Amino acid sequence: MPGPLDSIYSNEKKGRLTNIFSFFKNPKEPVPMEDSKLISSAEKANTLVQQSDFISRDLSWLKFNDRVLDQANDGDRNLFDRLKFLAITASNLDEFFSIRIGSLYNYLDFGKERLDYSGLREIPFRKLLMKEIHDYVRRQNECYTNDLMPLFARHGFRIIKLDEITGKEKDDVEEYFERTVYPMLTPMLFDYTHAFPVLLAKVLVLGVITQVKGTTTEEDRKLSFVQLPLNLPRFYAIEREEELLFLPIEAIVREYIHKLYRNVDIVSTNLFRIIRNGDFSLEESDDVESDFIDEIKQKIKSRRLGRVVQVSVDPDINPDLLNLIKKRWEIDDHNVFPIDGLIDYTSLWSIIKHPEFKDQIPTVHPPVPPLGLERERIPDIFEVMKERDILLHHPYNNFEPVLQLLEQAAEDPKVLSIKLTIYRLAKNSRVTEALLHAAENGKHVAVLFEVKARFDEENNIKEAQRLQKAGCFVIYGIGLLKTHTKLLLIVRNEGNRVLRYAHLSSGNYNEDTSRLYTDTGLLTSNEEYTHDISEFFNVITGHSIPSEYQNLITAPRYMRIKLIELIQKEAENAKAGLASGICIKINSLEDRDIILELYQASQAGVPIQLIVRGMCCLRPGRKGLSENITVRSLVGDFLEHSRLFYFHQQGEPLVYGGSADAMVRSFDKRIESLFKLVDPKVRQQAIHILYFSLQDNVNAYEMQEDGSYVKCEVEEGADPLNIHKAFYDVKLEDVMQTRLFVKEEAENIEVETQSEVVDEAKADE
Repeated sequence: MPGPLDSIYSNEKKGRLTNIFSFFKNPKEPVPMEDSKLISSAEKANTLVQQSDFISRDLSWLKFNDRVLDQANDGDRNLFDRLKFLAITASNLDEFFSIRIGSLYNYLDFGKERLDYSGLREIPFRKLLMKEIHDYVRRQNECYTNDLMPLFARHGFRIIKLDEITGKEKDDVEEYFERTVYPMLTPMLFDYTHAFPVLLAKVLVLGVITQVKGTTTEEDRKLSFVQLPLNLPRFYAIEREEELLFLPIEAIVREYIHKLYRNVDIVSTNLFRIIRNGDFSLEESDDVESDFIDEIKQKIKSRRLGRVVQVSVDPDINPDLLNLIKKRWEIDDHNVFPIDGLIDYTSLWSIIKHPEFKDQIPTVHPPVPPLGLERERIPDIFEVMKERDILLHHPYNNFEPVLQLLEQAAEDPKVLSIKLTIYRLAKNSRVTEALLHAAENGKHVAVLFEVKARFDEENNIKEAQRLQKAGCFVIYGIGLLKTHTKLLLIVRNEGNRVLRYAHLSSGNYNEDTSRLYTDTGLLTSNEEYTHDISEFFNVITGHSIPSEYQNLITAPRYMRIKLIELIQKEAENAKAGLASGICIKINSLEDRDIILELYQASQAGVPIQLIVRGMCCLRPGRKGLSENITVRSLVGDFLEHSRLFYFHQQGEPLVYGGSADAMVRSFDKRIESLFKLVDPKVRQQAIHILYFSLQDNVNAYEMQEDGSYVKCEVEEGADPLNIHKAFYDVKLEDVMQTRLFVKEEAENIEVETQSEVVDEAKADE
């Protein structure tokens, strides 16, 4: 029953209640721009984009996510494989909004100027970028609705609506709501006495508009929000004899939302989901042990309160609610994405991983022993490493030798110390456990734990503190630089001498991702490597500036300079008529200085073959600029993560592996390293990886001058080459015969021979 205060509330405050919705309404609609002006503006932007010698980092990234979406559209793939790729595109896009769009809004919100590689300023670029994202999201939704959903039933499941279940099933659903869901829901009212609630990013939210029972006037309406708890399953599973039904949690809450709002009418209930700006930087701090870690923790909290940059909504969302949240969060239609289907495709993981479908998931080829090892696990890995360098190529080779090296070192009484850089760890990490055992066994353990690894900050701080409590010497990163290099050094007393053993890698010390990412790692006891790594650890854990490394190129000081020197050397060889060539395999190419040098080398006649998985700001194949440059991207079963840099050097190749991409952040804002591959067999293995990557005609896309990509097709009469399968069957004899740029070498030899004939003829005259 109404209480005595209700009449006061109704009579004296009603005007202020009205303002909740009316305040956020536009007093008058903006005058729409004439179609001709809109077309002119779009044409001008597209002209600028195409005229630029550089391709926009963000637009290029969208092309990469398009290639991932291609995998979800691939009818030759297993349905659950296709759902996996669709889920990956969604998580990729979430991070893109959080970081890249968040970064753009750091300029827009604070009035800072920004000129994109495309040639556009921040405001017109935002419009162009958002238009491209809207087109992309439309393709995502079409893939799900038109291509994937119709296949669900034949695979024994469906995602259903509430009206598709029987009476008994509905009784069970209602009981589930009453017992499990209802107690966890908290309506959060927004009116003149309640502040607008802080809504969490990446959480499904119901916006509920209610009004006094029996009334129809807007003055009596109120708005509240209900966040759906993250620790509830995304779907309620209903088992039938021949199929499994998945009922979305939002459908259940919507059906019984009236139980949270008694004795009032519900005007509308709309689902939405937000992404917040997650891009933050850190201020330098002298007190690393306290201020620095506290600041990171504070920044993590502030990420939860960052400005809203994207909202996914029901297509029929109440216009009053939509208008209110747009005004409240200072966004417009560019930031709003109507989803006619399933909001948040990352939730598909819960279906993919359901035990019922375990037998329908494509099997993964078991790892094979590295070419330098007869088997994956051997009695004494130190003895093998003393004999030869071993190149590991994951996931084709198991990560087990690296874990064995750490675990054996932790227990070996001869081992004196272990030094390691950590960027991301697996859950229940064997790496952490090995380091804890080593500390317990009295060994000196020094770990540089990068606590600024994006989205892994909390986990890394927690793991680092575990190690610190166990007696490990832990360094929490180096100031504003991120330590992205992957290095391991073990010192062992072998009686008459002390030897050092090392592992250098392109990938993280993470046994989970080692099964999903392609990476290269080197196991070695070569004194040149171990001396360099010792020096490098002295730099990053102490105060030392080495004069020169023998086999390492490091950032932030020297990497860009050294790579430019190597590019310029190939250009000099080409100008002199000598054999030349550059082949680089990386995740991203964005650094302007490197791109300009590659353009110069192309104009000098150097053949340049780039394998860039993700974003590429270089424009290939432009007449007079980059005619000798080709760019391809490989997207398939595994995430291409290895980095390799090849310089032909007149047929005496110089090859580097490592953790760095050709990006400004890699050269200027990170501690990185590239390591030269000196052992001939190891170098040949790396060359073979590049060769196969250039020959792949199943996973490959060729980049066009306009920034678009064309899927490579198997030519008539040719055999398909899928490197994500072929690398399991590589033979050492094939590896040792592989060469790059042999055509260019042959042409140079032919030119030289003709020149010699002419010279001899002139001499005879």
